[in-house]
Amino acid sequence: MLVSSFLLLSLTTLAQGFTLRTWDEAYALASTIVANLTLPEKASILSGVGQFDSRCVGNTTPIPRLGIPAICFQDGPAGVRLVKNVTGFPSGINAASTFSRRLMQARGQAMAEEFKAKGVHVFLGPAMDIMRNPKAGRGWESFGPDPYLNGEAAYSTIIGVQSVGVQACAKHLVANNQEHWRYGLSAIVDDRTMQELYFYPFIRAIEAGVTSIMCAYNQLNGTSSCHNAGLLGPNGLVRKAGFRGYVVSDWGATHDSVADNANAGLDMEQPGNNIVIGGGVFGVGGTNLAKSNSGVSTARIDEMATRVLAGYYRLGQDDPSYPAVSFDAQHSDGSGSLNLHVDVRSAAHTALVREIADASAVLLKNNRTSTATSGGGGSGNGSDGGSGTTIRGLPLAKERIKTMAVVGQDALLPNMSCNDLNECNDGTMSIGWGSGSNSLQYIVPPITAIQNFVGTGATIATSLSNDLSAGPAAAKGKDVAIVFVNAMSGELGGYDTVVGNMGDRNDLALWWKGGSLVEAVAAVCSNTIAVIHSVGPVSVSWSQHPNVTGIVYAGAPGEQTGPSIVDVLYGAVNPSGRLPFSIDESEASYGTSIVYNSLGFPVVNYTEQLLIDYRYMDAKGITPHYPFGFGLSYSTFAYSNLKISTSGSGATSSVVVTFTVRNSGAVAGTEIPQMYLAFPASAGEPKRVLRGFDEVKLGVGASAGVTMNLNAREISTWDVKSQSWIRPAGTFTVTVGASINDVRLTGTF
Repeated sequence: MLVSSFLLLSLTTLAQGFTLRTWDEAYALASTIVANLTLPEKASILSGVGQFDSRCVGNTTPIPRLGIPAICFQDGPAGVRLVKNVTGFPSGINAASTFSRRLMQARGQAMAEEFKAKGVHVFLGPAMDIMRNPKAGRGWESFGPDPYLNGEAAYSTIIGVQSVGVQACAKHLVANNQEHWRYGLSAIVDDRTMQELYFYPFIRAIEAGVTSIMCAYNQLNGTSSCHNAGLLGPNGLVRKAGFRGYVVSDWGATHDSVADNANAGLDMEQPGNNIVIGGGVFGVGGTNLAKSNSGVSTARIDEMATRVLAGYYRLGQDDPSYPAVSFDAQHSDGSGSLNLHVDVRSAAHTALVREIADASAVLLKNNRTSTATSGGGGSGNGSDGGSGTTIRGLPLAKERIKTMAVVGQDALLPNMSCNDLNECNDGTMSIGWGSGSNSLQYIVPPITAIQNFVGTGATIATSLSNDLSAGPAAAKGKDVAIVFVNAMSGELGGYDTVVGNMGDRNDLALWWKGGSLVEAVAAVCSNTIAVIHSVGPVSVSWSQHPNVTGIVYAGAPGEQTGPSIVDVLYGAVNPSGRLPFSIDESEASYGTSIVYNSLGFPVVNYTEQLLIDYRYMDAKGITPHYPFGFGLSYSTFAYSNLKISTSGSGATSSVVVTFTVRNSGAVAGTEIPQMYLAFPASAGEPKRVLRGFDEVKLGVGASAGVTMNLNAREISTWDVKSQSWIRPAGTFTVTVGASINDVRLTGTF
C-alpha cells in the first residue's frame, strides 16, 4: 500500500506541472545553497519576522540574491484562513467520518490547490491530535480518537497536499489534547502509549513524506515539546521514525534559551518574536541564533537551514512559476478589505465540498414506516394526499410532503462578519472556531437549500430560533418537522470565550437547549427529523422518543452544509458516513476528563494509557448509545467469504484479509466495511482495535471483493525494553463488519 501511494504521489505531481525531487536530490541542492549563505542569512530563514509583521500567518526573511522568497506559512487544516475568495472545506472530523481515503486525499489536494494559488508555501495541517476526551476544543480539526483512522487520514491528506507542490506541516507534536492550560501543562505519557496511540499518526505522516512537523505548546513528561530532545533530537521519536523534514514551533511555543531549543532538535521558530505566551527565543529574523554566544554550533545551524530549504526544493517551490504571495493575512493591504487579490474557488472544489459533506453525514436513526390512512386526506404526517398511506422517516418523499416545518437557529445563515475566527454560534455551524477554522465568507444554510429544493411544492413554516414555544407551534400538525441543533468548540488563547465555553466544551449537551427543542417539537409532530451539526459527541438522550423518526449527525461539513443535508434528507444521496468516535450520554463513559481548574499549569497523568473512547468502553463493558464506526444506510449489505492468509515473519510479516460485500437492499449505496483486530490476550492490548476500512460502492444486487492488508507494525505491539515493534505470539482474531459492534464475519490467524 505504501509503494502504490508514493507512485500515486509521483504521477499526480507530474499532472500538477512540477517535478518532485527525492529527499536526497533536495538535500544536495539545499546543501549547496546553504554553503553560499552568510550566518545571518542562514539564521533569517530559521525564525519568523514577527507576529503581525508578516503578510502570512508566518514568514521567513527572503534572500533575493539567491532567489529564495519569504517562505509563507498559513492556516489551516480546513482551508485557507484569513483570506477571502477561498472555499470553506469540511473539517477534519468530517473527513474522518467518510472513512474514504479517496475523499481524504482529494480534500488535501483541493485545499493545496487554493493555498498554492494564493502563493502559500506551507499548509499548516493536517492536525492529528487524538481526541482523548470528547469535549476537546480542537478535536474537530483532527480525525477522532482512533490512532489508525488518524494515521490513514493524515497519510491521505499529506499525499493530496504535497501532490500539488505545497508543503504539509503535521501537527501538534504531541499529546496536545485539551485547550485549558495548553501553554504549559505537562502531559505524562508512558512510552508504549506514546508509540501506539499519540505518536502513531505521525509515523504515517512521516511515511507519507511530510515536509514539516509542528511541535506543540504543552510539555511532554515535564519538558517543553519544542525543546524536547526525546521528541526532536537525533535519537528522538521523529528522527528514529525516518523523518527528513524540519520541525517548526507552534506560534510562541518556545521557551528558555536559544541553545535549549536548537540543540534539542527545533529547526525553525515562529512567529519570531515574543507574543506573551512565549517565543522570541531565536529572535526576529534569527538575530539571537546568529550571535556568537548563542550556544548553537555552525554545523547545527547549517543542518537546520538545510532541512528547511530541502523541503522547499523537494516540492519544486523554487520554480519561477510558483505564485507569489499577494495578500496580507494579518493587516490591511490598503483596499479596505482583507486579501481580495485572486479568487481561487472553482466549481470542482464546491462539488468536492458537497460530496464530502454528503459522505460524512451519519444516519443515526431511521424509523421509516408506511401506514394506511382512512380517507387519504392531506393532514397526516407524510401523506401524499391521495394514496391512502402515511410515510414517516427518511428519505423524505418530495411529492408526498405538503406541509413542513424547519425549526432551530442552526438552520439559519450565521453572522458572516463575526470575525476571522468564527467565534459566533448564531446560525448553522459549518466549522469550529480558532486558527483551525476557515474564512466564513460564503455558506449555503439549510433553510435556504430546503426552500430552494421544495419550491412551491409544500408550505414551509419556520421557527429559526431555539425558542421552546415557537418551535412546537410551527411544527404542530405538519407532515414533517426538521429540527436543526448544534454544539461548537474551538481554540483557547487569544480568542474569546464563546457562550461560556473556553475552547473545550463545558459538557456534552447541545447548545441553546437543543435537546429540549427536539423533544418539544416531537411532542406535537409524529414525524420529527433531527439534524445535528457538532464538533464531536453530544448527548442524544432524546433519541428514543417515538416521534423522532430520523437523526442525521452532519458534523462540521463546510460551506455546502445546506445542499448536502438536502441531498441526504431527500435521498439524492444514500448516507454512508460512519461515526469516527462513540456517542454516549455521560463523559464518564469515555474514561478521561478535561482539567479545567488548576493552581498553575497542571500535570495531567494519562493513566488510562491505551484505553480511550471505544477501547475504554470495551474494557469497562459499556455499551454506548451509538458505537464507533456506526452509521445506517437506506439500503442493506451482506458480508460473506472471509479468508485470511499470512506470510513472512518479524519485520516482513503481513496478513491479507479478503471478503465479499453484497448490496442486498433496494437502493444503490456505499458500504463502509471495517476490520478490527483482537491481539492475543498476553499482549495487553485493548479488546479490539481498528486496523482496516474501505469504501465500497454497489448497485442493487451487486457484489464486490474487498482486500485489507495488515503490515508488521499493525500486528505488533511496542516493546519498551527493546524499543521496537514486536509481534506477540498467539492467536489473533479478526472481525469484519459495519461498525465495531456490528460484526458480520470472524476469523483467526
